[in-house]
Amino acid sequence: MTSNPTRLGPIKLGIVGVGKIVRDQHLPALAKDANYQLAAAASRHGKVDDIPNYPTIEAMLDAEPGLEAVSLCMPPQFRYDAARTALEARKHVFLEKPPGATVSEVEDLKALAVKNGVSLFASWHSRYAPAVEAARAFLASARISSAAINWKEDVRRWHPNQEWIWAPGGFGVFDPGINALSIATHILPPMFITSAVLDFPENRASPVAAHVSFRTSNGLPVTMELDWLQTGPQSWDILAETDKGKMVLSGGGAKLAVDGKIVHDEPEAEYPMLYKRFAEIVRAGVSDVDLAPLQHVADAFMLGKRNVVEAFFD
Repeated sequence: MTSNPTRLGPIKLGIVGVGKIVRDQHLPALAKDANYQLAAAASRHGKVDDIPNYPTIEAMLDAEPGLEAVSLCMPPQFRYDAARTALEARKHVFLEKPPGATVSEVEDLKALAVKNGVSLFASWHSRYAPAVEAARAFLASARISSAAINWKEDVRRWHPNQEWIWAPGGFGVFDPGINALSIATHILPPMFITSAVLDFPENRASPVAAHVSFRTSNGLPVTMELDWLQTGPQSWDILAETDKGKMVLSGGGAKLAVDGKIVHDEPEAEYPMLYKRFAEIVRAGVSDVDLAPLQHVADAFMLGKRNVVEAFFD
C-alpha cells in the first residue's frame, strides 16, 4: 500500500463521537501519548475542552484540512458512513470496537483504505489487556483439551440508558461478548460455531444473553456463556484445560493463573497500547483489520436459535 505521507511529528487527530468511552479511555490515553496532537472533535452531543468542536465529521474535515487521522467512536450502526467519508478524504482511520455493524461493511472499508493509500485499524482493545500475550504463549506450549468463555456483566452498570445497544445492529450482549471473542481468536486455535441459543427480551431487538458452542479446527470443544444481567461480581474469564494445568485468564485479560497460581498480573493499559499500535501502522503505511471476532458474532446470529425471555427494563 502506498501510504498517505504523515510527517514525523505528532499525528494530527480528530475524534468523532464524544461519549462515555471517549471520556473514560480515549482522551486519557491521547493526553499521555506524544505520537498525537488531538486537534478537533465532532459529536452531536458531547464536546472536548480546549479544541475546536463540530457537529459532524463532514464539518470537521471541511474546517480542519490538516487532520491526518480520525478516531471513530460512535455506535457501530453509524460508523461505516463516517469511516468512508474519512478514508475518501485520505485520512487514517481508527475504528472503535466493533469495527462495523456488518462484516461486509468493514471489508469494503479495507479495500477503500488500500485504494486511498491510508491506514485502517480495527482496535480490539481487550487483546491488549496485560495478560493476553502470556496466555497465548502458555497455550501455544501446551496441549489443550477444552476451553470455556464466561463473560457476565450488568448492562445497567456499564451502559446506562444507552438504547442504541438494543437496536438492530447494536449487538446486545455481543457488545461485551465481542471483547471475549477478540481474545479467544487471538489465543486459541481457529474455531467455528456449531450451535447457539440467543435470549432476546420480549421488548428488545438484541439479545441479553447467549449460549454458544464452538469446535476448533482440530476438534476441541469450546463453550461461551454471555450474560448481560449479572448481579454482584462481574466476570470476564477464559478457561482452558491443558496438559500443563488449568489456565484461567480473568479480569478481561488482566490476570493469568495456572492451577490456581497467579503467573501474570500487571496494570491495565489497553487504550494506550491501542494508540501506540495505531501510530505504528500509520508510520509504516499498513492496515491492521482482523475480522474474526466480528465474523463469529455474525455466525452466532445466523445459526442461533432465538429464545424469547422476560422483558428487560433499565
